[in-house]
Amino acid sequence: MEQPAAWDEIVALIESVSSTPRVLTEAVDEVRSTSRTMATLDAADVARRTRDLMTAATRAIAARRGATEAELAFVEDLAITRARQGIPIAEVLAAIHVASRRIWAEAGTLARELGVDSGLLLQARELYDDWAESVRQRLIAAHRTSAAEAGLAHRDRGDRDDELVRRLLQGGSAAVLAAQEAGFASDVVHVGVARGVKDVGSVRSWARGSGIVGLDDGMVVLVSTREPRASGVVVETMGVAGPGEVRELPLLRRLAASATTAATALGRSGAVHVADVAPVVALLERPDLGATLTDRHGQAVATLGPHREAILDTVRLWLERGKDANDAARAAYVHPNTVRNRVASLCSATGLDPTDTFQAVALWWLCRELGTSVET
Repeated sequence: MEQPAAWDEIVALIESVSSTPRVLTEAVDEVRSTSRTMATLDAADVARRTRDLMTAATRAIAARRGATEAELAFVEDLAITRARQGIPIAEVLAAIHVASRRIWAEAGTLARELGVDSGLLLQARELYDDWAESVRQRLIAAHRTSAAEAGLAHRDRGDRDDELVRRLLQGGSAAVLAAQEAGFASDVVHVGVARGVKDVGSVRSWARGSGIVGLDDGMVVLVSTREPRASGVVVETMGVAGPGEVRELPLLRRLAASATTAATALGRSGAVHVADVAPVVALLERPDLGATLTDRHGQAVATLGPHREAILDTVRLWLERGKDANDAARAAYVHPNTVRNRVASLCSATGLDPTDTFQAVALWWLCRELGTSVET
């Protein structure tokens, strides 16, 4: 029977590969290139879901167990989200298969380079396959239920609005004609985009009289002559762009979708205008630079030991809360001195100075790329 240290080495290898930005980016690129529907999703969202699944799988492999109920509940949430986005279950399962195949291939290559026992790696893969089968069954069941409910709601509430929104998002003269049909009193509009909305009807009710709401590529899109405000929006988070001309709607929609992604990464709720999160949008849309940043500082972060993930997440919270140690401590459920010590540890290891504007941005980006508790 293998020694515990050898098994720990296998687990660490799998964990290292599945959290490597380059491997994750390549896996996501392959998923999005082989699936037309998955290609409509935000790359950062696909990457986060892939990393979360592999993290859960690695925990199961480490403990030599099957999927826990908590892990299956997370899987249900993924299935429900993809069903509401209009992604068929076959595409969801294929995406997981493609991503995991890429990660396991990388693990096999690294294992050979390091001289790791291939028999142990095979045992780990067999444990993963057992875990993945439980995940697959729960995904199918949850997706089937959610898709059926969403299909009934969709037919009852908005086929016409969905079609109008699609025409608006074509931009140009097609959008002008659609705006006239929708009864817009102005050719200057705002666009809101939200994901994972449970009650599209509530958004439609809120927009009545000033705009129109429809589903486009699994996302709720609001086109309105008034800017959505935090006090009025009936979704958890909605990215907003505008004002702009009706003809410019494709650009406004793209900006609003980017604002949604950035706001989610920051844990913001309500209506969030793209101008308020522009720097974060710019960062998140350059995963190649994020990978370069982690490659640059990855070894330094590794020296922080087993508590490095907690350190990264705490420093990120500290930066997002205006470098207020007390506020960050409340969010992280630790003492303010712990926050200060973790900031000092990370800055000492990386050489990044949080008092410098641009280095502080790099520090936040590094924490987000390598941390594990990014709000979603």
